[in-house]
Amino acid sequence: MHSSGTFVRTDQLSEEGFEGSGADWLEQYKPYIAEDNVIVSSPHKVYGPEQNDLVLQMRKKKIDRVILGGMSANLCVESHMRELIEQGFEVHVVKDATAGAKDPELGDGYAAALTNFKYIANGVMSTDEAISAMGADADEIAVAIDRREGEEVEIETESNGATRL
Repeated sequence: MHSSGTFVRTDQLSEEGFEGSGADWLEQYKPYIAEDNVIVSSPHKVYGPEQNDLVLQMRKKKIDRVILGGMSANLCVESHMRELIEQGFEVHVVKDATAGAKDPELGDGYAAALTNFKYIANGVMSTDEAISAMGADADEIAVAIDRREGEEVEIETESNGATRL
């Protein structure tokens, strides 16, 4: 990630050099990120959200439940889960939307994190279970994500909080 420039930004609020930098959003997610109901917090400094504004941003929008996934299960994902739970959020981890490193000496980071997720999180679920819990059909989500830039995707929120595409 370092050599690809994934985290290289001149300023967290500046978009200078952002497009195509490796720190840019993946094309298939750009239509969703620009929505009013999306929170983009400042980057975390080490593994958890203790030094950024994630908790503040979620509290401002009255969010109290989090569905969590990410690429470093036993580091960033687990640290975020622990801190968000300590802050009083309900946290569910999506086990097949996380990954972890395997090291010949240190072992399987994903397996270690999965054990801790089961001990600590309010729930551990698959992507299909998470989508179902949000009230959207997995096939609808997959079709929407696969759409190319320029196509409109209508997202509506029902009175029960479920999201539909």
